[in-house]
This record gives sequence, structure tokens and C-alpha cells, in this order.
Amino acid sequence: MPDSPAKKPSRIQQRNRRVILDAALEVFSKHGYRGATLDQIAAEAGLSKPNILYYFEGKEDIHVTLLSQLMDTWLDPLVALDPDGDPRREILDYVDRKLTMAGELPRESRLFANEILQGAPRISPELHSHLKPLFDEKCAVIAGWVEAGKLPPLDPQHLLFSIWATTQHYADFEAQAQVLLGAETNPQPRAAAHLRAMFGALLAQPSGAASVH
Repeated sequence: MPDSPAKKPSRIQQRNRRVILDAALEVFSKHGYRGATLDQIAAEAGLSKPNILYYFEGKEDIHVTLLSQLMDTWLDPLVALDPDGDPRREILDYVDRKLTMAGELPRESRLFANEILQGAPRISPELHSHLKPLFDEKCAVIAGWVEAGKLPPLDPQHLLFSIWATTQHYADFEAQAQVLLGAETNPQPRAAAHLRAMFGALLAQPSGAASVH
């Protein structure tokens, strides 16, 4: 007999999975993978530990599920870099998208950063299969713009690293930024203006070179 089709989860089951994953995101973003426990996740979710284990095999299963769901979202701003667009505008808009993401998804940013700091033991396959091909593709696009004289000589790989470092800082080091910025409740507009000016200067054509329109 053919296998019976998998039964679709009920609304309650779907809700509980979402509650567990959101609670786990909060716990992992605060304590990292090693510091997080199922008891903490259960307490954050308002569910019992056995209930958590009904939906997931354990802490690693929850963590991998979160990282897998995050990857596509995390890559979307880079996917949107248009090879046919104006090079300078495309890169500055990418900076804006990354900064916006840091502001809207700080927990996700810290989850990703903590995983990378540990050597990417659970997300390494995703880095190789998803991030690396996209990274190489967009670096080739930027290198093509440089070769065509549409951008000044720069290193595409380290340009992207610099964008990641400066935009994700506002999520990964949020507690430090809050202390140093004091009463400034929303640093995003000032940060956006600063980053656009900084990267705009880096991307500017040298004096006498053809400008990009």
C-alpha cells in the first residue's frame, strides 16, 4: 500500500511551533547556542519542556530550524543587487537594506553572528551551498563595474565585508551602542546618513574620471 500522506499540522500545532521558535530566537540571541537551555526556551515560550520536545528533537534541532529559516531572509538584500542598475546607487541601496535589516531583525543578526563566532558548526553547509555562490556572483558583478570604469578600483569581497561589519554592528553590539549613544532612541537615520556618506565617498570616481549617471 502507498504511504499515507503526512497529516497537516493543526492550527494549534502551527502556533506552538511559532511560539517555540520565537522564544528560542530570544534565548539564543541573548545566551548563544552553548549558553541556551531547553528549560530557558520552555520558560520563554510558556510551555513545558516535554511540550517543546514534542515538536523538536532537542536544542540543536530548534537552532538549525531557526538558522535555515533565517538564511533566505538574510540573503535577500544581496540578491536584490541589480547588475543592470547604476553601480553606485545599487551598492548604497544595499547598505540601506542591510542597515534596515539590522534594525528590524536584531535578534536574528545576533543568532547568525553567534553561530559564525563558534565556527559555523551547524550552518556551514548553508554557507557553502547558498551564501558562497551568491557572494561570488555579486563580487563578479562589482568587479565588472570596476573593470568597466563605472566604479573606482576597489576589492569587491572586502567591500561587502565592510558593509556587513558596519551595518550589522548596530544589531550585534546593540547594548554597547545604546550606552554610547545615550538618550538617542533611534540611531537609524543618523547611521544611514553616515554610512551613505562614507561608502559614497569610497565609491566616488577620482577627479577627472567619468562619472556614473
